[in-house]
Amino acid sequence: MVPIRTLTLGVPEPHPLAADVVAKGADALRRAEAVFRDAGYEVQTLRLSTRPVFGDMTPTAAYARDLQAALDDAGLTYCSLGPATSGVETIPDLLIGNDALNCTVRLDGNTAAARPAAEAMLRLAEETEEGFGNFRFAVLACVPPGSPFFPAAYHEGPANLTVGLQGASIAVGAAKGGLDGLSERVAAAVTEEAAPVVRLAERVAAELGVAFGGIDLSPAPNGPDSIGAAFEEITGEFGAPGTLAVAAALTTGIRSTDLPTCGYNGLMLPVMEDVVLARRWEEGRIGLHDLLAYSSVCGTGLDTVPLPGDSSADAIARLLLDVTALAVRLRKPLSARLFPVPGTRDGDRTAFTSEYLTNTTVRW
Repeated sequence: MVPIRTLTLGVPEPHPLAADVVAKGADALRRAEAVFRDAGYEVQTLRLSTRPVFGDMTPTAAYARDLQAALDDAGLTYCSLGPATSGVETIPDLLIGNDALNCTVRLDGNTAAARPAAEAMLRLAEETEEGFGNFRFAVLACVPPGSPFFPAAYHEGPANLTVGLQGASIAVGAAKGGLDGLSERVAAAVTEEAAPVVRLAERVAAELGVAFGGIDLSPAPNGPDSIGAAFEEITGEFGAPGTLAVAAALTTGIRSTDLPTCGYNGLMLPVMEDVVLARRWEEGRIGLHDLLAYSSVCGTGLDTVPLPGDSSADAIARLLLDVTALAVRLRKPLSARLFPVPGTRDGDRTAFTSEYLTNTTVRW
């Protein structure tokens, strides 16, 4: 059984969220978790996805602290505030010191927000421990509501339950047969693993009185459980010729099932959340433009990419606009979660202590 990376509950109530809404959401998630655990699944996280806060109110640091307190009381460590199109410069005030909160900025149709978003990344780098605040902040382009994965998740419509898997191992197993027939093997393997999860989630959602919003079949990695390893079964080295073809074939397979899906439903290539990708990044085998090229046929964009701490806001903003241009031109969801690492210059090594990140070098 592959692990359940997240059970995410989308709540329809507008901001400001009352403490009882948070408490009821936490109770529903724990009931869902119990059902999955009884069925033998590892459930890694429980998450609350909300309507975009900036669409409901002008959020203040005081509101963020109150919401964090409500989440602490309810035992939840993940809550999305959704994407902003204005007020971007205030987002660090909401996230700093409130470790359960996630927020994003939407750039499609709103490219003027690229520079404020870049400045927010730099401020989060400087004002959170190890710059880890950027784990909870990203820029989005063409990303619809309903994804279970953070920080991109936000909600729209009636309450629902969505599921995200840690499914990198599925892709690795399918890749052992080579590139020929890869898409078909991925589709079959994903269906075999995910269909029971969907049936269980549909049952749980009905018992909770909410809709089932779908499953995001993106094969999320986690350190040594590596999506990069799937590529290297075929190419020998991630970034070698054939990498783009493998990315396309894996994504085709993921999107060829008959399962009810949501979110990205593509290929995730998070540099620092995958030991193989982190190693190839450090070796210079892959770079920003390679990752953007792979995103054209798969994935989520640029994810957990370590940049020098002395990067300029202008340079970061231009990179965010590259991601946005690709998303808009191809009409596909992409995001950018970047890590300017404070105190570092090009070629320095990161020193994150988080269990979620694999250390590597910072560079452009």
